Amino acid sequence: MVKLNNDWDELLAEEFKKDYYLQLRAFLKEEYSTRQIYPEKHDIFNALKFTPYEKVKAVIVGQDPYINPGEAHGLAFSVMPGAKIPPSLANIFKELLADTGKKPLANGHLEHWAREGVLLLNNVLTVRAGQSRSHAKKGWEQFTDAVLGILDRREKPVVFLLWGRDAQAKGRVISDSRHLILQAAHPSPLAGGRFFGCKHFSATNEFLAARGLDLIEWGDF
Repeated sequence: MVKLNNDWDELLAEEFKKDYYLQLRAFLKEEYSTRQIYPEKHDIFNALKFTPYEKVKAVIVGQDPYINPGEAHGLAFSVMPGAKIPPSLANIFKELLADTGKKPLANGHLEHWAREGVLLLNNVLTVRAGQSRSHAKKGWEQFTDAVLGILDRREKPVVFLLWGRDAQAKGRVISDSRHLILQAAHPSPLAGGRFFGCKHFSATNEFLAARGLDLIEWGDF
């Protein structure tokens, strides 16, 4: 039984009982017992553990976890303390500075963002070491669709930051006009710098401020 120790437990209780999730769970049990899988088992659901449903202000959707040792720990785009900042995250930090003037974290550990109300949710929550997308189409996509659907039905507005085609495809789950969807190219260097200038950090806080909601402290901490 998954225990998140916050309001997600009740909201996702039925999801964890569904056939697709039970099949996914059996698949993961085999994978973790026979291969090197990231993140560690106790970190799989960190995005939901660190950012309770009622505290979600914004969602950043990632692809799947980092595939190298010492990086993935259950938060999209985030790495463990001491790990080298990956290129995509470096570009996120560059845009943050250009957009808001806020200095980013000295490292790539984004737990502070998660505690601020930013749900850092990968589309797929696990991966084999060295093999991107190796756990795609095993059930995680349905699970993360369910998470986004629950937020879509929430009365309090949420900002959804969808960077790149994979993340933007998740936008089909968001239908309520009370929310804000922000789309941009993926921050990977492979996107040719088209992510820069999106100004999503300031746009998020402008949206929250206009609705009397607490802002997100993105940097300078």
